Amino acid sequence: MMLAAMRQLLLLRHAKSAWDDPALADHARPLNGRGRAAARLMAAEMQHLGLTPDLVLVSSARRTLQTLEALKPLEGSPIITISDALYLAPWEGLLGALNKVPDTVRSVLLIGHNPGLHELALNLLTPGTGPTPMLFRLQEGYPTGALTEFTIAKPWHDLTDGGGRLMAFIAPRDLPGGDMLREAEEGPA
Repeated sequence: MMLAAMRQLLLLRHAKSAWDDPALADHARPLNGRGRAAARLMAAEMQHLGLTPDLVLVSSARRTLQTLEALKPLEGSPIITISDALYLAPWEGLLGALNKVPDTVRSVLLIGHNPGLHELALNLLTPGTGPTPMLFRLQEGYPTGALTEFTIAKPWHDLTDGGGRLMAFIAPRDLPGGDMLREAEEGPA
C-alpha cells in the first residue's frame, strides 16, 4: 500500500490594521505601520523556514492583500486566488474553500481574519493532541500576523475537523525584532 503524500496548510492572520479613519469601510482598512513591520518579519521567517506554498487563498480585504504583498516574492511563484468569500468567513466557510483545492496542490497558504481563522485552526487539531506550550498559545488566541502550520494526511476534498497535525504556531512577537510589536497585537484587528 502506498502512503498518501502529506500536505501542508499554512494559516496566516492579516497583520495589524489601521483604525484612524472611522469613515473607512472595514473591508478597505489598510495595515498600519506596525502591521507592515510585522508582515515583513513574518515574510523573513517564512523564507527562513522554507515555507513555500503552491497556492495562496486570500481574502479580498485591503489588509489581507497588503499582508500578502509584504510576503512577496514568494518562492516558487504560487498561484494566488483572491476571494470575497474569505472576507470575515466563519471557519466552516474557510474549510469549504480548502475542500475545493485540487488534490495535486501540496501546500496552501490561507490569509484571512479572526474569529474564523482561529476557529479553523482549533477545529483542525487532531483529537487527543497532547498539551504543549504551542497548543496552549494557539488556544489562548490568534494575534494579528500569526502563522499556524499544519500537516494534512488526507486529500483536500476530504479535510474535515480534526484533520490536521499542528506543526508550528508563530506570532510576530516571537521573532527577532518582534518585541516592538507586542502592544500592536493587543486590541482590535
